[in-house]
Amino acid sequence: MRNSLTSAIEEFRMEVINEFIAGLIPYTEWPMFLLLIGGGLFLVFYSGFAPYRYFRHALAITAGKYDDKKAQGEVSSFQALSAAVAATVGLGNISGVAIAIHDGGPGVVFWIWMTALIGMCIKYYSCSLAIMYRGTDSDGKLQGGPMFYITQGMGPKAKPLAVFFCICGLFGFLGVFTANQFTETFMSVVEPTETLWATSEFNWKLLIGIVLAIITSFVIFGGLTKIAKVASAIVPFMVLLYLVAVIVVMVLNSDQVWPALRMILREAWNFETAVTGGFWGLVIIGIRRAMFSNEAGLGSAPMYHGQSRNDEPIKEGLVAMLGPFIDTILVCTFTAVVIILSGAYLEDGSGIVMTLSAFRTTLFGYGDELLMLIVTAFALSTLFTYSYYGVKSLSFLTTARIGKYYNWYFVVMIVFAAVASLELVKNLIDLSYALMVIPNMIAVLWLAPRVNAAAKKYFKQLRHERA
Repeated sequence: MRNSLTSAIEEFRMEVINEFIAGLIPYTEWPMFLLLIGGGLFLVFYSGFAPYRYFRHALAITAGKYDDKKAQGEVSSFQALSAAVAATVGLGNISGVAIAIHDGGPGVVFWIWMTALIGMCIKYYSCSLAIMYRGTDSDGKLQGGPMFYITQGMGPKAKPLAVFFCICGLFGFLGVFTANQFTETFMSVVEPTETLWATSEFNWKLLIGIVLAIITSFVIFGGLTKIAKVASAIVPFMVLLYLVAVIVVMVLNSDQVWPALRMILREAWNFETAVTGGFWGLVIIGIRRAMFSNEAGLGSAPMYHGQSRNDEPIKEGLVAMLGPFIDTILVCTFTAVVIILSGAYLEDGSGIVMTLSAFRTTLFGYGDELLMLIVTAFALSTLFTYSYYGVKSLSFLTTARIGKYYNWYFVVMIVFAAVASLELVKNLIDLSYALMVIPNMIAVLWLAPRVNAAAKKYFKQLRHERA
């Protein structure tokens, strides 16, 4: 009786918190939309389509062809991209896409694509600025990110924007969505039988959260270098394994791939039946999930790319813009096609459960076990990298010594996220991300002329070298 009462009280508290957060979200949607899409489209044309025209050059830089061993920084451009992609290629691509399709129908994928293409240009600018305006923390270590290009590029009067960004980051970088959806995955695939925890779903989730927190602790307390090494080892292999799995599904169901793609294009313009809110409702869902998938405009990737051993801003910007292409144009599209052709999007359930159902249906009944393995790697790599973002945010607000304590807060919140509802976690992320976009995109748009000036010089030199 006492346990039931305690559980009811906790559930009521969660519901109150969830309703409060959900009530704030509508006030952040339009500023986010205008800055992310309006500002992003401006940058696409203002750049002269440079990020897209130099796509092959970006691949060569990533491969290490233009590495400068004498440059400042802690990690290589490839490691920075791997770490940034580790934070984005993960459950956002597997679970987030399913949630988007469930909420807005197959057509929402088209708007995810559009946002990702714009996001490539936003990352080009923001990560160029991360190298252009690097600073040092209280320990004298080189740092980069929105808080530094805001204060150094826009001047000391803009510091409140940097502070606001970091305060929102203390919540947005918790990785709660990852912990929540990993728990759902584990419980869906590994059903508890005659075990000590099988009698209580809450205890089962709690145990998963504690184990996940312990594993994460072993890496995140080792600092950036360890995180980058682990991410660069895990991410490429797991992305490849995931792509192979979905390609196998698409080959086995080749006759349904084109109809699935046609459905995406057709339903992208079905504003009456797809989602409540018509056109803007459909587009905003696409923007939210795309931003959660590749984090363009959020300001997280510049924190990693600002640590690269690279003194040339434009080179780093070109490497960074590959992130949304890998993360959203490739991985999200494959996930969406599998979910649609399997019919899993018509089922009712949380995001990850829909994707598990799609893989189970299309890979001979064993697809969910394979996806469990991939999700485990994605979840851990995302948690490793997200903790670093939070440490940098708290370090900027206080000192580098105090900033390291964020990891303890981060670990505790993993356990909380494991037992929280998907709705609460999703609303917390949507609100935090939308608020972080505002100061970051203001700074990126304000400082865009300086990136263009650097790009003009860099591309002129590149053409001279090729001649």
